[in-house]
Amino acid sequence: MSSRQRRAAPVLLCLLLLLTGPAAAETQVLKPEDLRPEDLRPKVWHRATAVVDGDTLVLDDGRELRLVGLQAPKLPLGRRGFRAWPLAEEAKAVLEQITLDRRLGLAFTGRREDRHGRRLAHLQREDGLWVQGALLDRGLARVYSFADNRALIVEMLARERAARAAGRGIWGHPFYALRQAGAAAADIGSFQLVEGRVVEAVRARGRVYLNFGADWRTDFTISIAPKAWKLFEAEGIAPDDYRGRRLRVRGWLKALNGPSIAATHPEQIEVLAE
Repeated sequence: MSSRQRRAAPVLLCLLLLLTGPAAAETQVLKPEDLRPEDLRPKVWHRATAVVDGDTLVLDDGRELRLVGLQAPKLPLGRRGFRAWPLAEEAKAVLEQITLDRRLGLAFTGRREDRHGRRLAHLQREDGLWVQGALLDRGLARVYSFADNRALIVEMLARERAARAAGRGIWGHPFYALRQAGAAAADIGSFQLVEGRVVEAVRARGRVYLNFGADWRTDFTISIAPKAWKLFEAEGIAPDDYRGRRLRVRGWLKALNGPSIAATHPEQIEVLAE
């Protein structure tokens, strides 16, 4: 190395440190499991002018916003023959209390709109309150996640568990009680949290089936499509990892060779402690 090259080396090292230091950290993309409420950095701000129900509100630009990652008790909202879920009015009242005429930051962490054209975002009040977390802490919503919006789900599940253990809000009402896999057929067509032990884990034509009984034609099953299973593989999960384990899965119960829930991402399934 020449004397000129030796003199230039420290300068080049300093430049490299500058480029890979704090400035680079600001552009780092966090994985969903690494994101925390304090990591939210809203870039769009609005005021809430009206509340539709416990998880939907209207902003000052006239557009509706759906709180991503959770499901509050539902109101009829003009749907014929639909009965309000228990505590739906209470959930709406709390959302009104914590958001109406408040400056709210929208943090987009995945898909930004649903099929109805509503915005999908995490909401953070100007004083730092995380709206999703506040509703879960009060027991006025359940975690309701999607494969294209997985950020903060681990944190939200933890808050949901704490509220359920304390019997707060919806967790004190039998309508929202945890269902057991053996009795899941009674709730076809509804969104439920179902618990049970996996008897068999099999893969057929690329689809993974987690069977909770000896007869897959009638017993409860979790079904995971090939495309969805890639997300599980990315987390290092194999079908046999679920065999013999007690699980809690959330989703819409459908009739498919017995009661079944389709899982689209790993956070939808919780492995329970023995």
